[in-house]
Amino acid sequence: MTDKELDERVNRAVDNFMAGYGCCQSVVAAFSDLYGLDETMAKRIAAGFGGGVGRMRMMCGAVSGIVMLVGLDCGQTEGSDREGKSACYKVVQQLLEKSKQENGSLICAEILGIKGHDKAPNSYVTSPRTAEYYKTRPCVAKVESAARIFADYLKSKDS
Repeated sequence: MTDKELDERVNRAVDNFMAGYGCCQSVVAAFSDLYGLDETMAKRIAAGFGGGVGRMRMMCGAVSGIVMLVGLDCGQTEGSDREGKSACYKVVQQLLEKSKQENGSLICAEILGIKGHDKAPNSYVTSPRTAEYYKTRPCVAKVESAARIFADYLKSKDS
């Protein structure tokens, strides 16, 4: 895959987010076709991981997207394949460490500078995607970072 093609996928992830998709959906859908997964199904699988998993502000959705993509790329399919499982975990740890270095944390609440998730009734209700939302949230940059980290991983496999 060329650098240009990988850049286009990073841009697609950003465009997905700006179109209203969650962080995880945006990242996974940008690469899903490489693994025979259509974009609609990728968005459905990744839908619950937004807002740091169900808007609970735990692991960043963009980071969750990296984990899903690594599983699609090199995840083991036999339960007894300990080597395959370990190899997948190694890649996950390497890419998540890179994300943590770039973004300061893997935790949604920490990235947003808030204390955990809102436990009030209806805390699952999403914020409207307005111009103000995009100005105050670093999420689009985290989506771009996650997509770039995965694109770089793919590039390193080809070299």
